Amino acid sequence: MLIVALTGGIGSGKSTVGEIFSQLGAVVVDSDQIARDVIERGTSGFDLLVANFGDGILKNGDIDRAAISAIVFSDPKKRELLEQITHPLIRSEFSKIVKSLPEEAIVVNQIPLLFESKGDYRFDYIITISAPQKIRIERLLKRGLSPTQIDQRIKAQASDVERESISDSVIVNDNDLTSLTKQVEDIWSKLTEINRLKK
Repeated sequence: MLIVALTGGIGSGKSTVGEIFSQLGAVVVDSDQIARDVIERGTSGFDLLVANFGDGILKNGDIDRAAISAIVFSDPKKRELLEQITHPLIRSEFSKIVKSLPEEAIVVNQIPLLFESKGDYRFDYIITISAPQKIRIERLLKRGLSPTQIDQRIKAQASDVERESISDSVIVNDNDLTSLTKQVEDIWSKLTEINRLKK
């Protein structure tokens, strides 16, 4: 089994690249989805968040992700607290998923905050998606984020240079889907070869 990290800043195109990897045969795991799952009502993550952040983060009895985002993106200490609570839960859930997969699988984990996690995760191969900030901002505006929200989120994340410094491959997502797909296919060829040699 080959465990691959797919990282990149907000608006870089992780979901699109993850989809292409999935079509090529990878098992794609989205850390953002796991992050949502581990704080659902009835989980220990839910209880920990309410205990630390108060009832103000609830909406109709569930965690209101917009309320949490508003708190943590304006206060670095609160963001750190959120990460201390959720990251171990996300890692544990990811390990369970990996254990359930066949030994020959190539697992691609879409993980936005890999650089920020200070090496808490272990991967065989790391891929960063980089995209010019102007393009990322345009994409995020289309998603409905305000310029202030975009600015807060970009500033809260590592830079492309920092992410690239820990990567084995870099995908530059500044062109069309054909160019992006070609880059992903080239890396997939490398990954399948590495996985074959590991056996």
